Amino acid sequence: MVEKVYVTYNDVHKLCQEAAPKILAQFKPQLIIAIGGGGYVPARILRSFLKQPGSPNIPIQAIGLSLYEQLPVTDNANAGTGVVDQIGTKVTRTQWLDLSSLGEMQNLVGKRILIVDEVDDTRTTLEYAVKELEKDVEEARQKLGTNTEKTEFSIFVLHNKDKKKKGVLPSNMMEESRYLAARTIGDEWICYPWEATDIDAHDELAKKQLNGNGAVKAQ
Repeated sequence: MVEKVYVTYNDVHKLCQEAAPKILAQFKPQLIIAIGGGGYVPARILRSFLKQPGSPNIPIQAIGLSLYEQLPVTDNANAGTGVVDQIGTKVTRTQWLDLSSLGEMQNLVGKRILIVDEVDDTRTTLEYAVKELEKDVEEARQKLGTNTEKTEFSIFVLHNKDKKKKGVLPSNMMEESRYLAARTIGDEWICYPWEATDIDAHDELAKKQLNGNGAVKAQ
């Protein structure tokens, strides 16, 4: 049976708070792109901690990517749904940036962009996101006919699973510390609070887990 790690909203909040100074020190993002649906909540929390005095909030845009298929539920806390997510093999683009308008293109070109997701499992989704965003931004730069600096991408995830990855990220991203995971864990199944239909049951399972043996370790 796959071991499950239950993460609460408080856990997510504190992980984002802890990571924000590192992100500011290493990258100082000008735009956040959240990968839906797991990246929405941490992206919004991060924005509060990344805001600098006298500066406006960092804009958040969203893309939708799916790498899952539906299988029968095995989690009692979410039994009401009848289904549970299971890792799939193909990335499906469900929502993307609108690069058709000049304003949107200018918001991306030459910027430091932070991509946010909840978990780095096989890395397939992150690889797809980086490659497609880099391609689209380069096309936008050429259409604008500008010689601005190259757009730089960084990644933040709440959890990185310590396992062999199928996807590959740019070597310079890793070398330049533009990849940050708040925690690295084993190959457990992570249950995030926004997936729960009964949040009280979810939090109770998280509390029991904490009182037993914590599966999450610091990176």
